[in-house]
Amino acid sequence: MTTPDRTSVLLLRLAGPLQSWGDRSAFNRRETRPEPTKSGVVGLLAAAAGRPRHAALDDLAGLGLGIRIDQPGSILRDYHTVSDYRGQPLLSAAVNAKRQQKPTSPAKHTHITQRFYLQDAVFLAAVEGPEGLITTLEHAVRHPVFPLALGRRSCPPTQPLSLGQRTGSLEDALRAEPWQATPTVRKRWGGQHGNATHIDLPATLEDPAGNEVRDDVPVSFAPGGRTFTTRRTRHTYLQAPTGLTPDPARHQNTGGHDPFALLGW
Repeated sequence: MTTPDRTSVLLLRLAGPLQSWGDRSAFNRRETRPEPTKSGVVGLLAAAAGRPRHAALDDLAGLGLGIRIDQPGSILRDYHTVSDYRGQPLLSAAVNAKRQQKPTSPAKHTHITQRFYLQDAVFLAAVEGPEGLITTLEHAVRHPVFPLALGRRSCPPTQPLSLGQRTGSLEDALRAEPWQATPTVRKRWGGQHGNATHIDLPATLEDPAGNEVRDDVPVSFAPGGRTFTTRRTRHTYLQAPTGLTPDPARHQNTGGHDPFALLGW
């Protein structure tokens, strides 16, 4: 049973071959931020809930958001050239009195576009809000009405996407959840660090007193009328459990002098 004043946290594992979290674009260039935007996460939740693009977003935009970077991935640039197979000049965005597109002037026969993606990245998103709304959103993510995407429709998420609800604060939930990196990355890191039990991971948390302002809070997703407002965030590091088994050999006393013994390393 839920109560109106009780809050809950929904954890989402945002992982996939490609992700793209743009907060600005210019004609033929679509960039991505190094971590998910609030507009992207709200868009995913709205799609899961079956909300049309013109639907109100006040309740979703008002949710708290924290992002933990479990695996940063790397940037991929997708470079395209576009031309008319008949050899004719490309059309411009301008139209004439008959609402027909005008040809480019001066004539342009090749158009270059660039799209940027994050490849092999894994993020842990914590969404905090009223328990009733969070419960509804968790069910929606597990049974989405519209296809879900990681910032762009061509970027579907891998499973599991929803890790369920947690009690306590948003930051506590991000600290307690085990590291979500891929098995290959975790195994390689464990070999270098003796399967240490905890790892420090960068995170971005919403904070009214934060020192960074981001213009990525959606007001409307309506076609032709997409609008956004700002929020404040702060950056930090969170120590999270790795889920790895410690290597006893790294802590075994061999009889020699160990300068790190007093530090418990």
